[in-house]
Amino acid sequence: MKGSELKMKKTRQKGFALVLVITAMAIIGLEMHVLSSGANTMLYQSDRAYLEACKRNLITSGQAWAKRNIRNNNTEILEKSVELDVGKLNIKDSSLIVTISVPTNKEPQAQINVSCSRSRQTFKSDEKYQIKL
Repeated sequence: MKGSELKMKKTRQKGFALVLVITAMAIIGLEMHVLSSGANTMLYQSDRAYLEACKRNLITSGQAWAKRNIRNNNTEILEKSVELDVGKLNIKDSSLIVTISVPTNKEPQAQINVSCSRSRQTFKSDEKYQIKL
């Protein structure tokens, strides 16, 4: 009888270890799920912050380009939409279009259209800015 009791004790120990391993795997799986959802939120927020910075840089670049052309009295570009090359800014999937207008007896204005994308997010801006000389 002692031999069968010993066998049964070892079987119970193996069964307990198996239940313990399965429980640990379930807990680890739950933790991974919680952590991955937090990582997705951080990834979304970092992409959003990146796009906000890109949008501000593109708008500032458009304003600087408009100011330089207005100071140089470049009348060829007035009231025309000019798409600027943004390749050197190293912002993928972006565009910058500037239209300069000079209303009578007012400061010059620049209509700046900006678009930039990352992942599944796209930021667009379509505003007029006063260009102060």
